[in-house]
Amino acid sequence: MEAPTADDASTPDETPTMAAMGRFVSPPVSTVVMDDLDRRIVDLLRSDARMSHRALAREISVSPPTIRDRIARLERLGIIRGYEVSIGWAEVGYPMDTFLSISVAAGADLAAVIDGLTSIPEVVAVHVVTGQWDVLARFRLIDHANLQGVLLGRVWQIPGIRRVETHLELVGIETAGPVGRPRS
Repeated sequence: MEAPTADDASTPDETPTMAAMGRFVSPPVSTVVMDDLDRRIVDLLRSDARMSHRALAREISVSPPTIRDRIARLERLGIIRGYEVSIGWAEVGYPMDTFLSISVAAGADLAAVIDGLTSIPEVVAVHVVTGQWDVLARFRLIDHANLQGVLLGRVWQIPGIRRVETHLELVGIETAGPVGRPRS
């Protein structure tokens, strides 16, 4: 089975339909002003989400009630949205990260394509992007046979997918990124 292909160039009237995309788009939010204490708390929690209020207070040199109040405020404002577990995916049998660049056919329902992708268990993330491609999807896989099965049996079966390019991750480097830094 071959991957759907078509002309890479698309004109404005050949774009995928966006009618049902509203459910994927976050509403605009107001930027929350964070001071140095907020940033220190968030930075420390990002490095160890299990750090106690007492340990945070000791590290930052403020009282535990101050830490408790600040964390409650940061949670209420949506800055802290949860606490995560970092999984060693290779150690549990999923050593292969793969990225797919996906072009959606003219007039196709982009929301249906996203639904199709997110229904695949191996999908980690789906991003609608600008540029040559319409969608970037990240997959966590067992091996090349798993990749082949996902591509042939799932991805290429999604109506509206026009073209797919596969990128195998050789080395992955994730950074903490900025937190509440003032814009310059």
